[in-house]
Amino acid sequence: MLPPNEKNLLVSRFWRGASGFWRLTNARLLFALLVGGTLLQLALQYRMNYWSRDFFDAFGRRDGTALRSEALLFLLLAALSVAVAILLIWARMTAQRKWRAWLTRHLIDQWLANDRIRHLHFQKDEDSNPEYRIAEDARVATDAPISMAAGLLSAILSAVTFIGILWNVGGDLVVGIDGYMLTVPKYLVLTVLIYSALLTLGMMLIGRRMVHTIAGKNAAEAQFRSVASHLREHRTAAAAQDARPAQLTSMGDAFETVVSRWKDLCVQFMRTTLISTGNTLAAPIIAWVLCAPKYLAGAMSLGEVAQAVAAFVMVQTALNWFVDNYPGLAECLSSVNRVGSLLVALDEVDEPKIRLAAE
Repeated sequence: MLPPNEKNLLVSRFWRGASGFWRLTNARLLFALLVGGTLLQLALQYRMNYWSRDFFDAFGRRDGTALRSEALLFLLLAALSVAVAILLIWARMTAQRKWRAWLTRHLIDQWLANDRIRHLHFQKDEDSNPEYRIAEDARVATDAPISMAAGLLSAILSAVTFIGILWNVGGDLVVGIDGYMLTVPKYLVLTVLIYSALLTLGMMLIGRRMVHTIAGKNAAEAQFRSVASHLREHRTAAAAQDARPAQLTSMGDAFETVVSRWKDLCVQFMRTTLISTGNTLAAPIIAWVLCAPKYLAGAMSLGEVAQAVAAFVMVQTALNWFVDNYPGLAECLSSVNRVGSLLVALDEVDEPKIRLAAE
């Protein structure tokens, strides 16, 4: 596993090599479209939250006229939400495709220029397969950051927006303990913050080896391809029969490493799924239980309970963005490090020439 300072170096080198795309006018327009679409999507979610309050209040009153009006409003909000979601998908995937194309061309140009292809060397414990890094790691290193940046922006805005709803709708909770009245201020906000913090801490502890495991899996896959490619390119017809046992042993060992790394990754995903799936099942139930005392006391209407539950789920989902995206973040960092390592290796090819020219 790379030390922290070397990881930072690789991430920095990746960004210096890949950020040129975002200085293009078309890239900035796509970025603006992603941000604008995210804001519009949040506005629709906010309005849908109030719609749920009005709908359930009408449901509790058995008000057929109000229910019909709310049903028609839902159709409008749903149609707008679908349209915005489609727009965001187009903007995100277009940005991913264009950034990957730009970075891939940049890597190929750097790889083939000045005869670097013949002099490229990696560290001892790294696979020597730049083709895999250009083809696969460049894809992950451009796809994932855009998806995650858009998701993180949406999560931050959602948390801020829907915490306001919990603050206003939930209010304070008064609890009687041994004759004493204890007031818990803004108890829904307090609970969702504590709950989300515990989930994030749990994911960090359980998935702390995820980045290392994914990096090992990617390296093993690349090494397996490298061994197969090397054997295909260097074997001759005359020596083919004599070399076959050694070739099979070499490929067999490389494939055994791939299988072993996938087993390790399976264990990591099983552990992180324990947290993510448990959270998905528990969060709505926790919200309903928290709202039950005020609803039974008549301090909250059915619509307000439904609104608070929806807001609680939105906030905890936003605050637990890290929990939900930890495996993808690990995969992204692994590929970013490998592309950064390729760029560093390309830089090192030119260093002797630069020193010689300086002398």
